[in-house]
Parts: sequence; C-alpha cells; structure tokens
Amino acid sequence: MEKDLSNYRKIYKRNPLLKDNISENPMELFQKWFYEADEFDGIEEANVMHVATIGLDGFPKNRVVLLKRFTWEGFIFYTNYNSEKGISISKNSNVSATFFWHKLERQIIIKGKAEKIAENLSDGYFESRPEGSKLGAWASDQSSVIKSREDLDQKLISFEKKFEGKEIPRPKHWGGYIIKPISIEFWQGRPNRMHDRIRYTLQEDFNWKLERLEP
Repeated sequence: MEKDLSNYRKIYKRNPLLKDNISENPMELFQKWFYEADEFDGIEEANVMHVATIGLDGFPKNRVVLLKRFTWEGFIFYTNYNSEKGISISKNSNVSATFFWHKLERQIIIKGKAEKIAENLSDGYFESRPEGSKLGAWASDQSSVIKSREDLDQKLISFEKKFEGKEIPRPKHWGGYIIKPISIEFWQGRPNRMHDRIRYTLQEDFNWKLERLEP
C-alpha cells in the first residue's frame, strides 16, 4: 500500500500572533483562544486534548482525552488510574498535551507534570456524569485485554444490576489529573509556512519567560 501525500497543500492566512498584544501569563491567552475555538462555527469539541505519556516500555504514546476544566494552575482531565496512561503517569509524571483547532489554524503545545487532583474534586465531577458513564467507569478495566465485546457487555450488565435503584459512587481507581505546565507554546499558521510561534517558559520565580521561535 502506498499513497503519495506530497501535493497536499493548505495556505495559512489568518491573524498574526505578536508578542506586543498578548498577556504575560499564558493561561490568559489560552482562555482567549479556547473561547474563540468554542464559539467558532465548525469546531464541535474545542476541549479535545491530545495527551502523550512515556510508557513502561520507554515509548511515548499519544491519545485523545477531553479537557474538563482549566485553572491558573493547569489543565484537568479524568481517566482510570489503572489504565495505561495512569500507570505511565505514576512512573513518570512528565507529559505533553496538544490542542489543534484546524479551522482557526492554531495549535497549543503544553509540556508539564501530571498529578492527581483532590478526591473531593473527582467526586464532584463524577456525580455530574450521566448514569451510563458512571457505570462504564466501573465496568471497564481500561487498557486491559478482554476476550470479546460480549464479555465487556456482560460486565456492564452486572454493574447495572448491582447499582439498580442505588446511587453510583465513584470508583477509587477513577478520577482526575491536572497537568501543571512548565512550558506552553502557541502556534498560529501564517503564509509561506512562516508560522508564528510564541513560547512561555516557567521560571524559578514563577514568572513566565516569553520567546519567539522560528517556524
């Protein structure tokens, strides 16, 4: 199988990204860009976030998760702590996260450390989830091998029966992580592949250093 993609072309021609008109704190710029993506026609899930971890085999692995909250401290998502990503984070908390909003010709690249959030915060989010999602968190041993789809469906049915008519508690193996950034790069597409790249790097005094990178 072979497919030549060398002639695929896109001209990037949206607004420039200049150091003169952005905040000293990257979270303010992230919030501005996120709201613009969330309101932009044609972007269905602005909170889609690609998270890369370093696996126990030494290889990086990237997957899509959903950003559920952002604060001055960082970016929060939820998962099974016993999943492949959860185990990877427990051994090596260094992670990378990326947002790409094609319609706006923008991406954000985050480098940081992931850590579990407080249990009461995970409890609060879990309570807000639909019942089916709550049951799924109990039924799925995320990333584990299973013989068949039928076996997985039977696991879900067993938990439906177990919690029938009852409040569904949060499993202890399920909860949130916050990615606390040490570097955030904002990428804006520009003509002739001369893209704008502005990188914020956290300093020892907790201020952010701004630098422009060559495309």
